[in-house]
Amino acid sequence: MKISTLWQHSFLVGIALLIAPVSFAQKKYSEKQKEALKQEALDIVQQEAKMSQVMVDKIFSFAELGFQEIESSKYLTGILADNGFEIKMGVSGIPTAWFATWSNGDGPVIALGSDVDDIPKASQYPGVAYHKPIIEGAPGHGEGHNAGIPLNITAALAVKKIMERENIGGTLILWPGIAEELVASKAWFVRDGLFDDIDICIFTHVGSNLGVSYGQASGTGLISVEYTFSGEAAHAAGAPWRGKSALDAAELMNVGWNYRREHLDPLKRSHSIFTDGGDQPNVVPSKASIWYYFRDVKYDGIMEMYDVANKMAQGAALMTDTEMTSKILGTAWPRHFNKVIAEKMYANILKVGLPEWSEADQELAKAVQTEVKASKIEGLPTKLDTLGLPVTTPRSGGSDDIGDVSWVLPTVTMRFPSNIPGLPGHHWANAIAMATPIAHKGVTAGAKAEAMTILDFLLNPELVNEAWDYFKNVQTKEEEYKPMISADDEAPIYLNKQIMDLYRPLMEKYYYDETKYDTYLEQLGVTYPTVKK
Repeated sequence: MKISTLWQHSFLVGIALLIAPVSFAQKKYSEKQKEALKQEALDIVQQEAKMSQVMVDKIFSFAELGFQEIESSKYLTGILADNGFEIKMGVSGIPTAWFATWSNGDGPVIALGSDVDDIPKASQYPGVAYHKPIIEGAPGHGEGHNAGIPLNITAALAVKKIMERENIGGTLILWPGIAEELVASKAWFVRDGLFDDIDICIFTHVGSNLGVSYGQASGTGLISVEYTFSGEAAHAAGAPWRGKSALDAAELMNVGWNYRREHLDPLKRSHSIFTDGGDQPNVVPSKASIWYYFRDVKYDGIMEMYDVANKMAQGAALMTDTEMTSKILGTAWPRHFNKVIAEKMYANILKVGLPEWSEADQELAKAVQTEVKASKIEGLPTKLDTLGLPVTTPRSGGSDDIGDVSWVLPTVTMRFPSNIPGLPGHHWANAIAMATPIAHKGVTAGAKAEAMTILDFLLNPELVNEAWDYFKNVQTKEEEYKPMISADDEAPIYLNKQIMDLYRPLMEKYYYDETKYDTYLEQLGVTYPTVKK
């Protein structure tokens, strides 16, 4: 159901926080029986490692940017539909967004999410420890978002099999973080009530170790805003005095904000690009746009920066006698994760442990670390991270719009070991491992931990109430979620279309064909690993 106003949304959230503890009529299992079912889930995930590998490699080969995840969404929803999930496409007005639901009756409603988009200009042959684009200039999975939803599907299908046989009540919902690199979908999902009837959310994100944390996370939230200036064209040589340069306005705003940087708190971050700078030099630009990310570790800090930027944009328009409009393109709240879910998940992580890395895996990892001049040439981790505790001293850094979800229901992010530590991030180097045995093993390990955690909450429904108790009485006791988007803001689904329209025809010939090749490495003719001698 779409929420028509922010007031309605706040009202519904407020009502949800006052609801009495949920009660589910589940069959009672002994602790020994529960552990046996969790072990069975672990075994099923291991048996389905081939299915996981195919999904990981397939999404890697599609390499689609945010809002253009057409093939990826079609493929993933096809798998889920074939396994009995009901698919709702185009949620929140986003064509590539979907929620997939399977229910076995009354019981906890558990959502499993992960991202699916990739990075511009990050095309890269997997398993090759130096820069070798599949297609020069094309996008590629330079963060590793090709692995998370395959992990969730593997875990969900393993749990579903057990739920059906044992008649365990509950509902599984799978969903993608569309355009996460633009932080431009999850706040819309929240606004439109897509999480209103869900009990807990488990999110997964690629990393280089298997871990989970709770409490305030390191990193920032942000608001993504594009400012557009409108002026008047003129012949730049013949009658420049008749023009009103929109580009002058955008550049003046940029200069003003760059002066402002000196006075920003060190925890704040901001960066920008010009998205429209005019058409050609001999025409005074009548349109120009500049796109900013404003980041801070606190919501209030984000909004303070946004307010200053709005005034600066208005000032730039006054100085150039142009007009200014702005559009929010994405938002992300600072993240806060649930202690109860995290502790249960970490106990399962300890049982699963890290994958057994081969000599080839370690050789690739060290070669890539050497290539990008990482601070440590240590290969893949062989020791698990500890449980991540709440950040006591805030640290700036990246953002993820899972933060918005984490402020409306109990949520955690599990990081799984499918990439190489010490890499730059948002870079071709981060794509190297993502269709190799490193990624495949990491997905299997993560799916095991996730499947066991899902069963913990299905078989012990009182954990749902405990998770909500932390959410209500710790997390949201003194801080209230305030959406940064309004009921009228639309997701910018036009972004990246031109890029994908240019590269998709070239990329199609490289789509992974699992009917002919065992792995994507085999299809590409890559010897694993390929390193500089």
